[in-house]
Amino acid sequence: MTDWLDIHRGEAPLVVAFPHTGTDLADVEGAFVSPWLARRDADWWVDDLYGFARELGATTVRTRVSRSVIDVNRDPSGASLYPGQATTELCPTMTFDGAPLYSGAVPDAAEIERRRSRWFDPYHAALDAELTRLRDAHGTVVLYDAHSIRSHIPRLFEGELPVFNLGTNAGTTCAPALEAEIAALCAASGLPHVVNGRFKGGWTTRHYGRPAEGFHAVQMEIAIRAYLDEPEVPDEANWPTPFTRERAADLTVHLTAILKACLAFARP
Repeated sequence: MTDWLDIHRGEAPLVVAFPHTGTDLADVEGAFVSPWLARRDADWWVDDLYGFARELGATTVRTRVSRSVIDVNRDPSGASLYPGQATTELCPTMTFDGAPLYSGAVPDAAEIERRRSRWFDPYHAALDAELTRLRDAHGTVVLYDAHSIRSHIPRLFEGELPVFNLGTNAGTTCAPALEAEIAALCAASGLPHVVNGRFKGGWTTRHYGRPAEGFHAVQMEIAIRAYLDEPEVPDEANWPTPFTRERAADLTVHLTAILKACLAFARP
């Protein structure tokens, strides 16, 4: 573990990754318009939401560095994961809503490369090492990339986002049976869900999902209203709202079932 990378090693064939829960603005905090704005689009409290994963024997990998510094779930080449749709960059220059993040110059190529070398590459080296360790031990491993997002962001999607957004890059990053089992559990929850809708899986899911080699990857994007009270207009006074296990209890039941299904798939 470093001062910004948290790794908890389990022995079960499941890795739960948290690429966007970090709020550390590192050595670039002063470049942002405001620290709060640079932190606003974090996947708030998702690592707390999945706190039970370790009890299941899962390995967890989390960066404490904010996605506004560098987004470890973007293609490091800078290529868009969603051509033709609004998204954010490897080193984002604006918020989800389109507000500028920087008060002056945005990161240039040299600065982007510095951030990639400092944070992106070590995060993925650690994730790759844990996945390989567990695949070699079990023959099969599941990577579950855990995310959340506000329910209403017109710049990114229309209307209200379903609670469960399962992404497998159109079925290419995991076995059909795993996708079907997770989708069935989402449906059984009675909460709105979609498979490969607006969020089909980021770079992490697409990069590591190689079912023929025993690596099965899924992304789960949760609409935040499922476990937090969302204000209509988030501002510095009202966002984020606190995480409590009582508020998240109903969702936790469904997420526990989903992670257990991932384990059952990897342990036939």
